[in-house]
Amino acid sequence: MPSLRRVVIDLLKPHEPTILELARLVGESDGVEGVDATLLETDRKVENVKLTIEGDDINFDDVRDVIDELGGSVHSIDKVAYGEYIVEERKTPQD
Repeated sequence: MPSLRRVVIDLLKPHEPTILELARLVGESDGVEGVDATLLETDRKVENVKLTIEGDDINFDDVRDVIDELGGSVHSIDKVAYGEYIVEERKTPQD
């Protein structure tokens, strides 16, 4: 079975915990080797955050559990990479 190597998640979370804490806790999930957290938007009650997660065999259920436990919710999964290695997106004539 191919391994999940990268996943990009758009999520909504309360103001607390901070994205520092969110990224640290997601980074402790099984198979995660690196996390990039970007604050996209803030309003009075929630923050919109983009998480880019990479690893050799990411356990997405663990990642989702961490997000849920922190009061966040996955808005969308915007990108995934499975396999022996990460295939980078390339421009094609249709682009």
